[in-house]
Amino acid sequence: QVQLVESGGGLVQAGGSLRLSCAASGRYAMGWFRQAPGKEREFVAAISWSGGSTYYADTVKGRFTISRDNAKNTVYLQMNSLKPEHTAVYYCAARIIKLPDRDYSNYDYWGQGTQVTVSS
Repeated sequence: QVQLVESGGGLVQAGGSLRLSCAASGRYAMGWFRQAPGKEREFVAAISWSGGSTYYADTVKGRFTISRDNAKNTVYLQMNSLKPEHTAVYYCAARIIKLPDRDYSNYDYWGQGTQVTVSS
């Protein structure tokens, strides 16, 4: 069974930064998604199995960076210049197919989520 363990969430003031981590039990294409209260889960960023391809939601381009350390089977989401509207539970997800994807339904495994709260 694939295990994904997220960490790094917390409370930060607007304009601050956080780095989320997702440690996987293997190597997969990975994505980050978020879900705010009362809203649907939405795509944030994704990275291929090799790390050579990355996708971002338009709303986070230039602000968030996804990366991976394949030696550690860990994917990161560096979030800078955070805003209150970035408040959500952030989930990492893994898919067996090596290419990244923006559609959450195309991911096979999910972490438990980590809360990110940005205060104004």
